[in-house]
Amino acid sequence: MAFISTGYNPDKPMENRITDIGPKDHNEFYPPVIAKNKGKWSHHEILEPGVLVHVADSGDEVYTVRVGGARLMSTGLINEICEIADKHCDGYVRFTTRNNVEFMVDSKDKLEPLKNDLSGRKFAGGSFKFPIGGTGAGITNIVHTQGWIHCHTPATDASGTVKAAMDVLFNDFQDMRLPAQLRVSMACCLNMCGAVHCSDIAILGYHRKPPMLDHEYLDKVCEIPLAVSACPTAAIKPAKVQLANGKEVKSVDVKNERCMYCGNCYTMCPSMPLADTEGDGIVLMAGGKVSNRISDPKFSKVVVAFLPNEMPRWPSMTDTIQRMVEAYAKGANKYERLGDWADRIGWEKFFEVCELDFTHHLIDDFRQQAYMSWRQSTQFKF
Repeated sequence: MAFISTGYNPDKPMENRITDIGPKDHNEFYPPVIAKNKGKWSHHEILEPGVLVHVADSGDEVYTVRVGGARLMSTGLINEICEIADKHCDGYVRFTTRNNVEFMVDSKDKLEPLKNDLSGRKFAGGSFKFPIGGTGAGITNIVHTQGWIHCHTPATDASGTVKAAMDVLFNDFQDMRLPAQLRVSMACCLNMCGAVHCSDIAILGYHRKPPMLDHEYLDKVCEIPLAVSACPTAAIKPAKVQLANGKEVKSVDVKNERCMYCGNCYTMCPSMPLADTEGDGIVLMAGGKVSNRISDPKFSKVVVAFLPNEMPRWPSMTDTIQRMVEAYAKGANKYERLGDWADRIGWEKFFEVCELDFTHHLIDDFRQQAYMSWRQSTQFKF
């Protein structure tokens, strides 16, 4: 009767029950003008890069200023975001799925003071704390994974590569000169907790060597059955290994030709590290999208098979991405996403105009039943 001893009354199960555990109802966080006009909007438009207006049937207006944020923020920066929201937006602020921060005001008179305040806040080095942009036919904010700062399986850094890439793409974040929106994403390993499988341009960290084996400590810090079962390609098997001092220990053996360098084994067993200075680097992908517009959603394709990690600015990576963006800006039709442009001109021509080397390893021969069976596109006709 432990429940009764804690005060729980089975005859009155709701008595003294705490019911506000977990996230609160999202309806509590709407600005009043949005709560008032929810589901009753007439239209919206982009007034300038990073600035939108939504007009309700009632005539009410909401002006939104979108600024680029970061996936990893200090508490000091979050406090500053809250301070801006209190000052200009009655305390309301929202975050988008691409790490943008959006400040909303209910009057055009409040728009310019908000923009001026955001543009005037800079870091000690001179860069904008809250750069306005990321809307329309430009580069959206880069979504990325955790990288070296907070993950154990990355093949490259996330924050560093994204900072380097966004520095060379920043003008297009604050402009809308491109034919359509261009989404850039970053994942620091093949486990891909980023959206690189469906982005216009994607940065992917890539391991090229199988895990190293620390036989001396493996049985002490790992459960060998877990390490074996974690491998998706059955490349790991139990083994007995003789150390240099002649002692025989229980360990594992890796069949290198079956390894796909995913790092699952290292997640289960810290004595099987995968990180390697020469083996780790970057793959660039292109042509993916989630949108149904004009054509079906597309998977990204590998267009650069490997680039070395060149910390701290990754110049080979950023130069290649710049060439792809400029070729797209010059050659695509209006409203045409990067993958649609590449399909129209042909992928052979895409490699030529982007000045990318092509090898037979880049031929996309991936096929599965879902290619034919999914019925999730507006393009599908019975």
